[in-house]
Amino acid sequence: MLKEKKQVTEQEAWQKLSNWCAKAEHSSGEMRQKMMRWDIAEDAQERILERLVSGKYIDDERFAHAYAHDKLTYDKWGRRKIEQGLFQKGVSKDIYGKVLDEISDERYIEVLKPLLSKKWKTITGRNDYECAMKLMKYALGRGFELPVIRKCIDDMEIPTDD
Repeated sequence: MLKEKKQVTEQEAWQKLSNWCAKAEHSSGEMRQKMMRWDIAEDAQERILERLVSGKYIDDERFAHAYAHDKLTYDKWGRRKIEQGLFQKGVSKDIYGKVLDEISDERYIEVLKPLLSKKWKTITGRNDYECAMKLMKYALGRGFELPVIRKCIDDMEIPTDD
C-alpha cells in the first residue's frame, strides 16, 4: 500500500525550514527544492523565502563562503568542482564567482601539493611521463585547473620522460 503524502502547510514549511537552517548553512536554492518537493504554492514559497532571508536564516553569500571553505579544506576540491557544487545548490553565478575569486592561489596550492604528493606514491605507469599524466587527470577530476596542476607538478620536481 502506498502511503499518501501529507500536505505541508505554509506554517509547517516555515517551521521545518527555519529549524533546518538554524542547524547549518543552507542556500536559497536548497530551500526552493525542498518546498517544491512539498508541493508548496509558489506565492507561499516566496513569502517563506523572504522570511528566511530577512530573518538571516539564509544568506547565499555566507553559504557560498562556508561551502567553498569546507570543500577546499576538508574534501580537497578545486575551484571547478566547488563551482559545480554551488551551481547545483542554486547559488547565483554573481555570488559564487566572487567567492571563488577570493580563494588565494597560495591557499589553493597549499591544498593541492600534498594531495598530488600523496597520490603520486600510488600511481603506476610504464614511465614517469605516463604517471604524471595520470596525476594530472586525477587533479582535474578533483576540480583543479591545469595551469595550477602543472605548476605544482613542476614544483614537485617529478622527473618526466618528455
